Amino acid sequence: MTVRVGINGYGTIGKRVADAVSKMPDMELVGVAKITPDYGALIARSKGYRLYTLSDRLDLFRKKGIEVDGTIEDLLSEIDVIIDTTPGGYGLRYKGLYRKYSVKMIFQGGEKPEVADISFNTLCNYRDAIGRESVRVVSCNTTGLLRLICTLNSYYPIERVRAIIIRRAADPKEIKRGPVNAIVPNPISIPSHHGIDVKTVLPWLDIITSAVIVPTTLMHVHIVNIWFKEKINIEYIIEALEHNERIALIDSRVTGIKSTAEIVEVARDLGRYRYDVPELIVWKDSLYVNGRELMLIQAVHQESIVVPENIDAIRALMRIVDDPMESFKLTNKVLGIKGRLI
Repeated sequence: MTVRVGINGYGTIGKRVADAVSKMPDMELVGVAKITPDYGALIARSKGYRLYTLSDRLDLFRKKGIEVDGTIEDLLSEIDVIIDTTPGGYGLRYKGLYRKYSVKMIFQGGEKPEVADISFNTLCNYRDAIGRESVRVVSCNTTGLLRLICTLNSYYPIERVRAIIIRRAADPKEIKRGPVNAIVPNPISIPSHHGIDVKTVLPWLDIITSAVIVPTTLMHVHIVNIWFKEKINIEYIIEALEHNERIALIDSRVTGIKSTAEIVEVARDLGRYRYDVPELIVWKDSLYVNGRELMLIQAVHQESIVVPENIDAIRALMRIVDDPMESFKLTNKVLGIKGRLI
């Protein structure tokens, strides 16, 4: 079965998901939709992607000499699944239109949880998404937390989680926000929304998070404390993390990688496309175990970590694959995710 996929929004996430879908053996990228006739539209065209826009935007594209294949309604009439990667809040506005064409829907973490049937993470609740009308792939920070939590919970039952989220101020291409010469509590009140978002996938989990914004564009960093229901062994923790191909353990004592800047530099030097790091990075030498407590530091590449989850969500919605690990492994293989950075 080949699933026909469309993407509405061709920004930071949309362009990455489009490239990923185009590589999958069980998916066809029918086209992408954009509302702005800019370099992004030209890039989509240069890659051979069919381009769609709103009916009242057709003339804007044509005046700039950018060929379009039709309206978003035309795109919806040709696909099985729409992946909405529009800015937060717009997905809900489009939902009625998507439903009109009876397509399955995948939204992103910028939308409120109520936009979809369930919030989604491959390792945590893939089976719950099978055959649903819609899912919401949670945000980059939530994806990073869930990837860690569900991996470790399969080895040792977790009692509670506390985490501090150190957030990048903006994505590298953003120019509207400008440099931030401050460390900004986001929000000042506790808890932050990240732990609340985790609970949309794992409602049973006792988790509280807080967050600050710092002046960088490269990645997020999490300082995570986990208490388990029984005494833990650090060797089993390492085994669990190494077993997950979407987690890359790095040891700064061996690699010299002590910062997000160096993670990105390694990705560049390895020739990774767009220097993407879809793996969750965990510093092995940050692991601290004391009885039932684990503490660690991890890094999240906000531009790419949710891409594999979007691919798995397609298979769940369309019932291509019922086994989450089958989809997990296929996505990893096609995207070259191998559980290591270097």
